[in-house]
Amino acid sequence: MTTLILLRHGRSSANAAGVLAGRSPGVELDETGLGQAEKVVERLAGIPIAEIVTSPMTRCRQTVEPPAIARQLVPTVQARLAAAAYRGGEGLAGMQARAVAAVRAHGARIAEQHGPSAVWLACSHGDVIKSVLADALATHLDNFQRIMVDTCSVSVVHYTDTRPFVAKVNDLGGDLAGIVPPKPRRRRSTKRSSDAVVGGST
Repeated sequence: MTTLILLRHGRSSANAAGVLAGRSPGVELDETGLGQAEKVVERLAGIPIAEIVTSPMTRCRQTVEPPAIARQLVPTVQARLAAAAYRGGEGLAGMQARAVAAVRAHGARIAEQHGPSAVWLACSHGDVIKSVLADALATHLDNFQRIMVDTCSVSVVHYTDTRPFVAKVNDLGGDLAGIVPPKPRRRRSTKRSSDAVVGGST
């Protein structure tokens, strides 16, 4: 269906202090986090991002601001990722259900607007990203803390009509051009295959 780049926000003042911030107000990127956000611009150079969706939390909006400005995507940045943060009393299963539903809904909308090979970026929080990756990997939520998602790391999931394919997890450096799906050839279906290539290559 689409290719999703999951970007965790840069290091915040709460991360540096070892505090789980949740929806606490006033949590912003620290100096390291601001530097990480600037480097994201270089990492995403050449990636045809159709749209950026972000958590409404300040630290996420600060993280996507440099790439959005560099691409003149500010009008398409949407602070509507329903899975942005915990609500009062919500458990992990509820959070994961909201996160996956939001990713699927945004992906379907973006595929309809930009085509089935569209690439989009969602900037969110560590546990939210882990829960989305756990779903994509068909891993029980009990094991989701085994997945590493560092600040400003990139994880990539290719979604098809029947199943997702996880291409990257917790990637912290290097060129991301390889994640862009090839343009479909004429006379062939534009739908991404729902099966991995025999032998495991892509």
